[in-house]
Amino acid sequence: MHSRCGIVSFASFADVLLACLVACSWAATASAAPNVIIFYADDLGWGELGCQGSKDIPTPHIDSLAANGIRCTQGYVAATYCSPSRAGLMTGRYPTRFGHEFNAIAGAKSGTGLSLRETTLPSRLRSLGYDTVCIGKWHLGHGPEYRPTARGFDEFYGTLANTPFFHPSDFIDSRKSPDVVKVDDPAFYTTDAYAERAVNWLKERKQDPWFLYLPFNAQHAPLEAPQAYLDRFPTITDPKRKLFAAMLSAMDDAVGRVLATVRDRGQEENTLIFFIADNGGPTQSTTSRNGPLRGYKMNTYEGGPRVPFLVQWKGRLPAGQTYDMPVMNLDVTPTILAATGHPIDAAAHLDGVDLVPVLSGKAEGRPHETIFWRFGQQWAVRNGDWKLVVSKGGSGRPELYDLAADVGEQQDHAASEPGRVAELQKLYDGWNAEQAEPTVRDSKPKKQERKKKQREEEKQQRKKEQREKAAGAAAESAS
Repeated sequence: MHSRCGIVSFASFADVLLACLVACSWAATASAAPNVIIFYADDLGWGELGCQGSKDIPTPHIDSLAANGIRCTQGYVAATYCSPSRAGLMTGRYPTRFGHEFNAIAGAKSGTGLSLRETTLPSRLRSLGYDTVCIGKWHLGHGPEYRPTARGFDEFYGTLANTPFFHPSDFIDSRKSPDVVKVDDPAFYTTDAYAERAVNWLKERKQDPWFLYLPFNAQHAPLEAPQAYLDRFPTITDPKRKLFAAMLSAMDDAVGRVLATVRDRGQEENTLIFFIADNGGPTQSTTSRNGPLRGYKMNTYEGGPRVPFLVQWKGRLPAGQTYDMPVMNLDVTPTILAATGHPIDAAAHLDGVDLVPVLSGKAEGRPHETIFWRFGQQWAVRNGDWKLVVSKGGSGRPELYDLAADVGEQQDHAASEPGRVAELQKLYDGWNAEQAEPTVRDSKPKKQERKKKQREEEKQQRKKEQREKAAGAAAESAS
């Protein structure tokens, strides 16, 4: 009897011990700082993904992030242009706060880039023991002090700014050299190469946590793709659209390869993943589609700053959900740092917020009651569902739209809602007064304006010559 009781007692103790070990193991996993991936697409329109309603270009791997996570239907970036959008992502602050309103000028001696006074997300994560890598398009400064390995990344494999997909210029592999190297491999294609390096880097990680930042140069011009990807779209007859489709398919494959590697290593449950575009698509130059939205890249209409925005964290966030309140790329930094258990102190003056409480359903309300944009003479402010905007392609005066009823910004209410216009104008003016003058100036917009002015002057000159010629012919006929 004693022996039997002893056996039963031992078995019970073993069961309890096993349960405790399992519970402790689960708790350790649940509380461990997550691994982090940020996929950042370039010039990808709001309406180009299958999960956003696109039908002609399958994107199953990117769509899986929506199926296994949350699709934010009102995802925004803080700027509608490549470099300032990235500046906001890396800092969690409006880029106009520190003068990063336009693109950093190319050239190692240009002396422009992401302000050295700003603390970056990778710098914060590295101080917490993360391995960090940037693989892809940087576009936050060419000089040595502005490059990824000087701004918090252990490694960099990619280009300093936008380049061709084949034979990219401004290419650096920090494992080989801190300097730009020439890419001679005729089979080298940036999207595929970035996926290959990302997969290898993940396989090399001996311990958690790690941070992979993968800013693709797809879907930015020039439109280029290997024949194997072009062959996937025999029914697309427009050559430009076919190239665009091939590029997007390549990027989707790259995302799929990275996700498969994370799964194979048993790390998916504790990996926080974002997929975001840097700005809306430049519809005319690349055939990108911004869905029902008005405007495009470099506009402050919705087609400029509203972008695909997907978040997956299998261990913490629900799957297959949509979130319909405005969120921003500025939220990425505070969300990640809160997830590590080291939220940023208010003294850092971040403009972003931790999204996990609202995305998990544990908190209600809007993460942002008011959102602002400034890009040269264009600007916008959104408060609730009302948006006051001055944008290229518009009337030149503030226009007022109710985005809840009119996401395409077609019905201007400015004349009938003067009080609301004044209220939003006051909000914008207050915010604008806090912003810095641009310190990073890209000559491209100015060149475009000069060319536009030159074309208009040439057009007027031709009309004048035609009138003079017609008048001369009439006078000669009369005589």
